[in-house]
Amino acid sequence: MARSCRLPRPLVTVHSALALLCLFLGILKIDTLSLNLKNSHNATCLYAQWQMNFTIEYETVNHGLKKVTIQVPSNASYNGSDCGTDGSLPQIQVQFGSGFFWNVNFNRETSAYSIGNISFSYDTSDNNTFPDAKEKVNTAFEVNSVEVPLDEIFRCHSMRTIKEGNVTHNYWDILVQAFIQNDTISKKEFVCNKDSPASTVSTTTLTTEPVVPSKPIPEERPIPGTYSVKNGSNVCLLATMGLQLNITKNKVTSLLNINPNVTDFGGVCLKQTAILWLNDSIIDNLEFLFAIKNGNRFYLKGVNVSLSLVNSSDFTAGKNNLSYWDAPIGSSYMCNKEDTIAVSDTFQINTFDLRVQPFNVMEGKYSTAQECFADSDLNFLIPIAVGVALGFLIILVFISYIIGRRKSHTGYQSV
Repeated sequence: MARSCRLPRPLVTVHSALALLCLFLGILKIDTLSLNLKNSHNATCLYAQWQMNFTIEYETVNHGLKKVTIQVPSNASYNGSDCGTDGSLPQIQVQFGSGFFWNVNFNRETSAYSIGNISFSYDTSDNNTFPDAKEKVNTAFEVNSVEVPLDEIFRCHSMRTIKEGNVTHNYWDILVQAFIQNDTISKKEFVCNKDSPASTVSTTTLTTEPVVPSKPIPEERPIPGTYSVKNGSNVCLLATMGLQLNITKNKVTSLLNINPNVTDFGGVCLKQTAILWLNDSIIDNLEFLFAIKNGNRFYLKGVNVSLSLVNSSDFTAGKNNLSYWDAPIGSSYMCNKEDTIAVSDTFQINTFDLRVQPFNVMEGKYSTAQECFADSDLNFLIPIAVGVALGFLIILVFISYIIGRRKSHTGYQSV
């Protein structure tokens, strides 16, 4: 099945072929699609469980561009799904909403199966979903075949975004097995590379410095970028920040500044959670997961990253139990000074000129900001410094006054 926005390099690995997105490793409650397909003998022949959504950019009648994110509901229809016969391939067909249609089919080899192609179509004549749309659009693309053993179920939690034309496909939390034998879903998992604990990172395209006790100094401060996520036509998440990735591998630290001018972004807003994802030519996906706690505050709960470099080596890292950027619902969080998000021993994110608001965005603008400790500490020190300076000035004036009075008294001494 094929996270973030961009079509990566040729999909030649299992995780590329199935193009998956893991947002929160089961923490977030999003609609899960589930299909247990039976054959004519009432035996399970195809099983799938996954989540997906699509971000669609479309042209308006005024020749402008708009984006809308479509979340696939769990009550979608699977009419047309088929176990496959001698004349047809097994396939999953999903219909939902007003004119949305998604399809994937499977191929079989002697002792393995693979995904053949994925197609997605939609009708922009629905003005509620696509206001001011100009025309109907259909998309389809093929995925390079990758073999999965017949007696194993494919599993992939790790995140991936693929952009085909003007549609960004997002898939995550996948369990799928085609050509099931003896009515038994396998308990043996074929795990995608992105979920594998062993991952490597190449530093040929990044600025590298030997690891030293202090953090290496980058050549330049990253440019702040402004990113937004919409729910329909309304902005539901705002973020402005300069981002620098700090990756340590084999005693070498790699620093990568994210350039917002060449970075795609997307996301999704839900009732209790919100997600912002970014990607570019090196970053397959950088995901920020926000959540609500105690019903009245938000915070950064998770960060996941996936890099695919020129030589096809991969680096993945993630953590979904963080506690950063805490602020009341209805406000934004701001930190102008440099701050660091410690995701793992090998991956940190340095942020600059940060301001985020993942919930209750009104009229597409930030609400009053709660400042980080570093900024508030600075604001606290400024009046102290001014007070100290004024104190010294008063002391100097007093000393000058005393000296002046002494000189005036010496002029009246008796002869």
